[in-house]
Amino acid sequence: MRTRGVLIAAVTACLLLGWWLAHPPATLPRPDPTAIAGCPLPPRVQRGDPPLQTDAPRDLSLPAIGDGALSPLAGFSVEARVLGREDYRMGREATFSPTDLALGWGRMADEAVLAQLDISQGGRWYRYRWRDQPPIPADEIIRSSANMHIVPANDAVAAALGRVEAGQRLRIDGWLVRIDADDGRWHWRSSLSRDDSGDGACELVYACALTPL
Repeated sequence: MRTRGVLIAAVTACLLLGWWLAHPPATLPRPDPTAIAGCPLPPRVQRGDPPLQTDAPRDLSLPAIGDGALSPLAGFSVEARVLGREDYRMGREATFSPTDLALGWGRMADEAVLAQLDISQGGRWYRYRWRDQPPIPADEIIRSSANMHIVPANDAVAAALGRVEAGQRLRIDGWLVRIDADDGRWHWRSSLSRDDSGDGACELVYACALTPL
């Protein structure tokens, strides 16, 4: 009787295995490790391309930070070399963006080009100088680099931002935004062009993901 019971159990197990192989369970989607509640990722830039700016969905809303309401203006994704970083603790802007990153792409990520430029940051500005003549046309420098005010979407992005160093390459995915204070007396708005320079030309980026490359 014991041998018969073992035989029946073995046959039953084989039948169950055959049914499972014929009807495999549905594969569950793997969660995106970069997805952030309240900060969906925009379309991502392709490797080697200039920054990608896309339309912001009309129904997209971003969480407020302190007394500042965030309005998404455009999706933004950039892969670039870090030309420099500057941290800020003073001023209203520091409440939202503790760090500016000067970023370069295209030929402004090439070591041979950067070796002929003196790059500095301060006062929420990014500056570059050359000695006799620019290593590439000045308008290309403008189109291929920018100072970006980074607004971390959460503590993980803030921690990643704190580890960024000049010379490394990274990708930032998020949204260009406008920030309006509750009292209506102050606002901060991102540039929506890569061709501008001077006052108001910096990007104000609400960063959903910051990925070293």
